[in-house]
Order: sequence, then structure tokens, then C-alpha cells
Amino acid sequence: MGEARQVRLVVPKGHMFGAVRELLADAGLRLGVDERSYRPRSGDPRYRVKIVRAQNVPQLLELGAHDIGFSGRDWIEEREAKVVDVLDLGLDPVRVVAAACEHETVESLRCRRVIAASEYERLTRRWLDAQGLDYVFVQSYGSTEVFPPEDADLIVDNCASGATLRANGLHVLADILTSSTRLIACPRSMDDPAVREVVEDLKLNLEGVLLARRKVLLEMNVSKALLDTVLPRLPAMKSPTIAPLAGEEGFAIKIAVDRDRASTLIPELKRLGVTDILETRLGKIIP
Repeated sequence: MGEARQVRLVVPKGHMFGAVRELLADAGLRLGVDERSYRPRSGDPRYRVKIVRAQNVPQLLELGAHDIGFSGRDWIEEREAKVVDVLDLGLDPVRVVAAACEHETVESLRCRRVIAASEYERLTRRWLDAQGLDYVFVQSYGSTEVFPPEDADLIVDNCASGATLRANGLHVLADILTSSTRLIACPRSMDDPAVREVVEDLKLNLEGVLLARRKVLLEMNVSKALLDTVLPRLPAMKSPTIAPLAGEEGFAIKIAVDRDRASTLIPELKRLGVTDILETRLGKIIP
């Protein structure tokens, strides 16, 4: 029997690349990148990796040029790509919105023919048609927010906080969709059991890293006299890990707790008399 073929993984170029590369490294898949090459070296021989623009990833997967890849939900919807949504990573969360100058409303725009600028042609046309607007569409290639008022009456663009829109005198007319980075796959590739197994392994490890990023490990020593008081106050994924200390003076306890909860829990435990509290960042949690 011949060797199993490599899984073809495509990762996004640009602002998404750093976060995806870091997440893959934490999951155990390290990419060695040459600034002049779009074909990173994979630390896992099961993968052959290529870098392309996030906008192109959904369509390339639909066509079967690659097996799995990363892109935002916005580009999956814009390309109307038939792909398998394997995992929402929650990275780079943005809203795709329709926006215009502060004095404009959807009603005022209905009174005339308008110019709409966006990188998202399908999403824009879909929203404009639903609003019954008479429009001309202009394709933008970045910096869409600078089009109004001279070059467009409204735009459709992605935003995180809305600060860039406000800085350019724009306000949101409507939210069109929310987007974040997804791990997606070619449907035909997922029909191959060998490829599916590799993808499921990657998904498991990515989920473990994402969960670990939301948690910290707390370790502490608790005396016998305090154990019944402390235990009910300890949040844990399932139940605390408890081990007797040498000399039977008390117990060592470990819990995984939400990172945001730790800052208030630690002082509470200290006031109860808990000692030797350690907080440790976690690399991966597989429930």
C-alpha cells in the first residue's frame, strides 16, 4: 500500500495570518515561513501548506484545489461557497455593516439613485435589493470608508469597533452579518476517511487550545479543617483534583477555572485561609 497523500492546507495571507499561525503552533502544527515564499514548511508531514488571500480560500476549497483552510465567514458568504464549516475559531470577530454619512438614512437613500461601494459585491447587492434601493455598485479594493460622500452614498464594509467609520463621519445603517475566522473544508475531501481523520485530529487540538486560552490552572494547599468550607466555593470543569499533602497536614487541590474568574477567586480563597496559591496558563485542554 502506498503512503497516504498529504492534506492540502491553505492559510490566509494578511492580517489573519499571524493569529492563525500562532493558533496552529499552539495546536502542534508549526509553520516555517520564508518571507519570499507562499509555501510554508510544515512541522507535521501530514500537511502541505500554501498561503493565499482569505478572500480566495472558500472558492479554492469548493473547487477542490485544497482540502482545508481558514477564512472569515464574510468571505464564505460573499463567495457563496459550498464548503464544510468545521470549526468557528472566534478569531478576528467583525460585523459587516451598511454605512453612510451621518445625515443619511435608508429612507433618504430611497429618494434617489445611489452609488454603493464595497469589496463585498454579492452581500451588498443582496442587502440593497432587499431595501428596494436604486443603485450603482462600485467595487472597492480596500479603504472603502473613504468613498463617501464624494465617491459613494453608502458603503458595505467590515468593522470591529466602528471607530474607523466614526472617524470618517459615517454611521451604521444596518448590520448585515457577523463574521469570525473559520476552519473550513472541501466537501469532497471530507468524504475521504483518511483526510477526515486528519481534519478531526486538527479540530480536536484547535478546540483544546481555544478552551485553554479561556482557562487557567489554580493550585493551592488547603488544611483539613478548611476543606469542607473551601470545596463548595471552587468552580471546576468537572470536580477538583485533590491529593493529600505529605505528613497528612492537608490537601493539594487543582482546578481549571475561567481566566476572568481567577482574579476575584484568588483573594476570596486567601481570605478563607488557603495557602500557596499558584496560577498557571494552560496550553491545551481536551475534555
